[in-house]
Amino acid sequence: MADRESKYTAVAGGQRLYAVPPASFVRLQSDGPNPMARIVQKFGGTSVADVDRIKNVALRVKREVDAGHEVAVVVSAMAGTTNQLVDWSRAISRLHDAREYDAVVASGEQVTAGLLAMALQDLGVNARSWLGWQIPLRTDGVHGKARIEGIDTGLMLERIASGQVPVIAGFQGLGPDNRITTLGRGGSDTSAVALAAALKADRCDIFTDVDGVYTTDPRIVAKARKLDKITYEEMLEMASQGAKVLQTRSVEMAMKHGVRVQVLSSFVDLPGTLVVDEEEIVEQEIVSGIAYSRDEAKITLVRVADRPGVAAAIFGPLADASVNVDMIVQNVSEDGKTTDLTFTVTKADLDRAVKVLEDNRGQLGYEDLKSDADVVKISVIGVGMRSHAGVAQKMFKALAEKGINIMVISTSEIKVSVLVAEDYTELALRSLHSAYGLDAA
Repeated sequence: MADRESKYTAVAGGQRLYAVPPASFVRLQSDGPNPMARIVQKFGGTSVADVDRIKNVALRVKREVDAGHEVAVVVSAMAGTTNQLVDWSRAISRLHDAREYDAVVASGEQVTAGLLAMALQDLGVNARSWLGWQIPLRTDGVHGKARIEGIDTGLMLERIASGQVPVIAGFQGLGPDNRITTLGRGGSDTSAVALAAALKADRCDIFTDVDGVYTTDPRIVAKARKLDKITYEEMLEMASQGAKVLQTRSVEMAMKHGVRVQVLSSFVDLPGTLVVDEEEIVEQEIVSGIAYSRDEAKITLVRVADRPGVAAAIFGPLADASVNVDMIVQNVSEDGKTTDLTFTVTKADLDRAVKVLEDNRGQLGYEDLKSDADVVKISVIGVGMRSHAGVAQKMFKALAEKGINIMVISTSEIKVSVLVAEDYTELALRSLHSAYGLDAA
């Protein structure tokens, strides 16, 4: 069997992506009503926060194994562990070596994987822990936020075929220099989806502290309801616009490789939300959900010269400083000679953005710079927008009726986003949720 390892790769766009099994590795399915499936289960930090919760996770995994399914498990570090490791690294050196930083922060998932494998063994389940370098899960060399380049699943598939459950440390991989890399915060979701794609899994179950994807934040809107299904595109917009259920990169990867993802709670046995292709949803709502992000700050440059190249002159230095700009609106003055330019950045980037702009004031020639961190971005999302008019108008009308002023507007094919004062967050969410008929009965 060893000669079959590392030989089978999927190629897309001329680039090696993932190792996949040959035909002889394809799993046999039973003739009964519930054929055997291959499932990747991912458990987040709150799901494995202590020994008791790890034992509870082991029972969940065993239930799928006992049902006859092939199971691979991906785990995060125990809740709070990564933060502690990051704090220790910074206490040692503010300008630490990124390679050693990854070696430290990746250790949290190693502990969880070993403990869960032991818990499964104690239940009589054949299990073994795997670290990123043991698979190997290959990444680029960008330490702290590496991207996955390939996964060799040959040996793991052999172990799965023999009845073993691999328990994989998420968030980590192996760089081109054979050093441990990490994928950035939320990277365990990305690890799980990537492995599900590589293993040709039927589904990737993401267990977290919520029992699915809701139409909006149920902590703010009591009438928010859980969605049975949501499209990849909608989930990607929800994640990128502030919803914390899934990490954005994991949704992108699921959409690219067609991985069916299910969001479930580790603490209650309730149906979750399936993230699937649009074709799987028979009747699509016009608006599926409303997301919000408090991580926004607004910058306005007053009376900038209205001439060709001024936008490039403004946003070029920001890009060079790794400041990501989101919403942009421009107002031209009556004389046509100057313009006010407003845009948003993350709150973490606000001070850096202001400094860059002030350092370049002579070149840019603006009259004044105003910044405001007390804003929130609210986004109405739904693939049904493609075929229905009046979605934006309904949003603007609902906010106007509540006296909420809109500062900036941006749109995409399936999203309308507005920037409003942060004090109006709850009122805006509740008003829009009702306006689009999303309230639970």
